[in-house]
Amino acid sequence: MTAREHQHRSQRRSTMEAIVGWKHNHFTDKSFLLILAVIVGLLSGTGAFLLKHIIMLLSSWLTAPFSSSGPNWFLLALPLIGILITGIYTRYILRADISAGTAKIRNDLSTRNYLLPGNLMYSSIVASSITIGFGGSAGAEGPIAYTGAAIGSNIGRWFKMPKEMLMILIGCGAGAGIAGIFKAPIGGVLFTLEVLRLELTTFSVIALIVACLTAAMTAYVLSGFTIDLDYFHYTPVDSDMLVLVIALGIFCGLYSVYYSYIMEKIEGFFKSLKNPWVKNIIGGVIVSVVVFLFPSLYGEGYASIGKIINGDPAAILSGSFLAADGARPWIIVLMAAGVMLSKCFATSTTNTSGGVGGEFAPTLFAGAFAGYFFAETLNLLFGLGLPAGKFAFLGMAGVMAGAIRAPLMAIFLTVEMTGAYTLLLPVLITASISFATVRLFSRHSFFTKRAPRHFKLPDSLTQNTPDEKAQ
Repeated sequence: MTAREHQHRSQRRSTMEAIVGWKHNHFTDKSFLLILAVIVGLLSGTGAFLLKHIIMLLSSWLTAPFSSSGPNWFLLALPLIGILITGIYTRYILRADISAGTAKIRNDLSTRNYLLPGNLMYSSIVASSITIGFGGSAGAEGPIAYTGAAIGSNIGRWFKMPKEMLMILIGCGAGAGIAGIFKAPIGGVLFTLEVLRLELTTFSVIALIVACLTAAMTAYVLSGFTIDLDYFHYTPVDSDMLVLVIALGIFCGLYSVYYSYIMEKIEGFFKSLKNPWVKNIIGGVIVSVVVFLFPSLYGEGYASIGKIINGDPAAILSGSFLAADGARPWIIVLMAAGVMLSKCFATSTTNTSGGVGGEFAPTLFAGAFAGYFFAETLNLLFGLGLPAGKFAFLGMAGVMAGAIRAPLMAIFLTVEMTGAYTLLLPVLITASISFATVRLFSRHSFFTKRAPRHFKLPDSLTQNTPDEKAQ
């Protein structure tokens, strides 16, 4: 280290010590938590925007020469290349496994490992951008949740917060990451409470809400005040269709059982492969073939969701062998069925063979196709005239609620990311019925078996300190 570098490091250390001293003189740890929640929210929201933006730029550049009127053979290579590059990055540059971010957060919390490595504040963004940008069929929410958790941990460590407080900041960061990536503050809060199962005090929940609101608004502003899914059919569902909405919930629940079962089996298969290169190649080939056959599985798939819920399902045939048959309804329904059945294969293979991606957004994607398949099949068989796009929208919440076992998060994420609050009642019915249907088969899903169920706050965080009692 040169003398100049040593001087700069000493100056940074002195500045940080002065800030920490000022904090101790003017704030209790609990009150300062709100300030840190804002900082964590700002950084997590910015990270969410960057991750989305990089994925969009990379995928747009790679798919620019593609044709919509027939198959694109280069798809047989892109996801494989992305998984191989991601594997090289995680093994030889990071030297760490950063896949399954949500499960790792829960494991860190259960083992009270609150000091997350600093490189996690950017490494998941890099790895996920490569995986998804090259066509890996996964979501960005797991990596950004892990990024947010690392931001919360390191911000707390820099400001010399007590170790127990780092637990709260990790939960705030993880929720803020979800809130930023979906632009859904309530969904982010419910992710921490319902998925991470973190038991928080009233004050800690306030800090979590502050972090999630800040992250969602930051991502919203940076993206030009836009939402990811424009949905134009806000009219309420007719009361005479509520029986079919209940039937859709049952269908989504049964499909969720299948979805979780396949995810678990695929993960078990790839865990049995010890050679990482073999794992990358086999997984990359499988994902490439599936994406080639069903191009709408490329990446996160928000464009396909938007087409289906807004009444343009023929767009899912774009770039496939069946593109020329787009006018025939049964062809579209069969393609939707193929996508619906293949999504869990593609997502689990992407995430367990060396790619870095999330598993929550894929359930929204699968739910949209499940809802469309349900309604349009009934229309073709019985001439019911159901609004297939609206049922696709309801299916998003149904499958997420059933597969992840997080009905509240599914309900609010679905309406927040589209702004369709007028459909809250049918969304609530679909998600609740789906969740209840899944619970008839098992108490745990693929997502809940991977880590401990919940985490309690240490006693030091549930009691007021003498200074706070005096205040």
